[in-house]
Amino acid sequence: MKKEFNVTGMSCAACSATVEKAVRSLAGVESASVNLLTSSMTVDSNLSDDVIIKAVEKAGYGAALKGKEVKKEVSSDEDLMKKRLYPSLVLLFFHLYISMGAMINLPLGFFTNHSINAVVQLTISIVIIFINRKFFISGTKSLLRKAPNMDSLVALGASASFIYSYVNMLLMFLYPEHAHSYYHNLYFEAVSTILTLITLGKCLEARSKTKTTDAINSLIKLSPEKAIVLRGNEELSIDIKDVKVDDIFIVYPGSSVPVDGVVISGDGSFDESSLTGESMPVNKSIGSNIFAGCICLNSNIKARATRVGEDTTLSKIIKLVEEASSSKAPISRAADKVSGIFVPCVILIALMTFIIQLIITSSLSFALSHAVAVLVISCPCALGLATPVAIMVSTGKGAKNGILFKDAAVLENTCKAGTIVFDKTGPITTGKMKVCDVISFDDELLKYASSIEAKSEHPLAKAISNYGKEQNVKPIEVENFKVLAGNGVEAIIDNSHIIGGSVRFVSSRINLENDIIEKCTFLSNEGKTPLIFTKDSSVLGIIAISDSLKEGSKKAIDELKNMGLKTVLLTGDNNRTANAINKLVGFDEVISDVLPDGKEAYIRKLQKSGKVIMVGDGINDSPALMRADIGIAISGGTDAAIGSASIIIMGETIENVVKAIRLSRRTLINIKENLFWAFIYNAIGIPLAAGVFGLSLNPMFASFAMSLSSFCVVSNALRINMMDISSSKKDRKYLFNKERKEMTKTIYIEEMMCQHCEKRVKKALEALDGVVEANVSFKEKCAIVTLSKNVSDDELKNAVEAADYPVTKIE
Repeated sequence: MKKEFNVTGMSCAACSATVEKAVRSLAGVESASVNLLTSSMTVDSNLSDDVIIKAVEKAGYGAALKGKEVKKEVSSDEDLMKKRLYPSLVLLFFHLYISMGAMINLPLGFFTNHSINAVVQLTISIVIIFINRKFFISGTKSLLRKAPNMDSLVALGASASFIYSYVNMLLMFLYPEHAHSYYHNLYFEAVSTILTLITLGKCLEARSKTKTTDAINSLIKLSPEKAIVLRGNEELSIDIKDVKVDDIFIVYPGSSVPVDGVVISGDGSFDESSLTGESMPVNKSIGSNIFAGCICLNSNIKARATRVGEDTTLSKIIKLVEEASSSKAPISRAADKVSGIFVPCVILIALMTFIIQLIITSSLSFALSHAVAVLVISCPCALGLATPVAIMVSTGKGAKNGILFKDAAVLENTCKAGTIVFDKTGPITTGKMKVCDVISFDDELLKYASSIEAKSEHPLAKAISNYGKEQNVKPIEVENFKVLAGNGVEAIIDNSHIIGGSVRFVSSRINLENDIIEKCTFLSNEGKTPLIFTKDSSVLGIIAISDSLKEGSKKAIDELKNMGLKTVLLTGDNNRTANAINKLVGFDEVISDVLPDGKEAYIRKLQKSGKVIMVGDGINDSPALMRADIGIAISGGTDAAIGSASIIIMGETIENVVKAIRLSRRTLINIKENLFWAFIYNAIGIPLAAGVFGLSLNPMFASFAMSLSSFCVVSNALRINMMDISSSKKDRKYLFNKERKEMTKTIYIEEMMCQHCEKRVKKALEALDGVVEANVSFKEKCAIVTLSKNVSDDELKNAVEAADYPVTKIE
């Protein structure tokens, strides 16, 4: 059972690693994941909440179940940092003036007296230490628990400098004749600078982190606090939490929809861009669904509440975005491992630096300066933030565009897929049947066709019935209506025997002329479904019906191919219909006549060659969506889609699928940039501070570098917000497409007599390791085999002959 907790008191990656380790050590905990950015923890366990919370508290941090009261600061992290930063900056300016002003001949007045100057510096340092005491409190507690964190490094560095300076100040007063030399060994200004600059970095980091949550905050703000409901004949304004299912509510122009509902009165346009990312207003009328957070643009709408509270589409979106933002990407594992041992290693390096420099130079102040520089330049925060900030920004960016990622692993792995498979109905076509051609041999064709089909519930029948209404054809009385096996209907209309149905059905009842059959064949080849209607054995005409192509489908497929993905159309429709659609769109491969369970099996075959994305409607395609490495559900407001898909597209177009892949690619690049910066910063900075390169780094400059490191990581992640995921200008083919070397072999086979033979041979070949697909034809007496790796001719021959079919040759 998964539970989510808020965690307080964490300041760096070492903190999150400590909390994670403490919870994972509990017997009964399956997994635990701590997110430093969101200060949250997800635990999969059957243990009670109190046991988990006590484990976190024992580690030195606070925790509470999400949704409950948490003992935490009243102000935000940024506000708290500002309260510490501003007085620290003022005092630091004055401190640097009196400690270093003489170097550039600034007037110092009575501060030229070393004794007075030293006492004032001591006082200022103590005040700044008090203002930033959290570093020392948290750092000391962590050291005592043997789980040091970033605060421990800051506290050790500042304390070492302060104690060394304080001892030298005492020696000034004990030995006045050497006061000048002791004065130059004071590092009080280093203490003030270290604490102030690190607080500055933390403030910048907190501000940037706040921006990463802007997307979630904007989603939360979409829902109004009040709703206008009808109670009797009276309109009442009530809290949104008090709205119940089946309540009647009113939405006025310019206001947001409070809960999900269905329109019962009025019609108008709604701005759904906050949910779908599509800017065009959507028209709504009686019977249409409206969603919480969408804005009514031009009329009064009365609706009945269908989903309220946490059940609304908006609430589910917010929950998905929050869960994805707080999850961990697989790429972060290396950083997590380093974070767990980073601080102890830095402390050890600082101690070794102090000893070695002391032996080499015999200067206590020089050795201490290097050791302090090592402590304050190291930055575990950058390691801890490298992945979560990019994930947070990207999931928010996706939500703004109607793209919902289930978790961070999905966001990372989407860009690694080399093949993308589409179902036809839903993703590529609208799924709404319409009459596209009418070939009439009798003026009464529409009258009889719309009348007889008005009695049927079949989608094709409804298309004809609706077309008749559009043409103002009034249906006439129908008698003895029957739906017949074999795709046909019959009835008595005006004392005449009327039949309607497919070419195969009608040709079984009457003899059709070759000209009519040819016309039907032509329409079928265009992906249309021709229906023939007859009256007393004479043909009235042909009505063709088709499923219209979604706008932007061809553009999206072209862009996916340009990005290096293999595109596949996988449909249950017949081969003619599938190929007709393919002529308009241009897939790399078309597989037709496949049932839902067959789709799942085909996805499994494709996975032998690498990661596979499946795009469907989230209902009929649930098995395939769940089998695929990444399942994408189009128009996924349904519970079925949320349950089976890895990515949910709130809009109606597959252009958002392309955007999702672009966003995934950009995110992975950004994470790698952040991890590179975090590792390279520490890999260069720590040896530099230790004096390995023969250079000496002042602790004040070290603290300045450390203060900017996390800020740079967070700022780099925020660049994702500036990315135009609609543009294909920066698309490029990924390496996986170049590396995927698929081979084909043609096997010539004798004694295949029927489709049953085809299936036996196909099953035998596809059972071999390395065989991606086998296309078998008993008419051509051959099988074309697609291989993901080299499979010997003998293996192929033995597999076919084991199924009792002789092989003549293999090419």
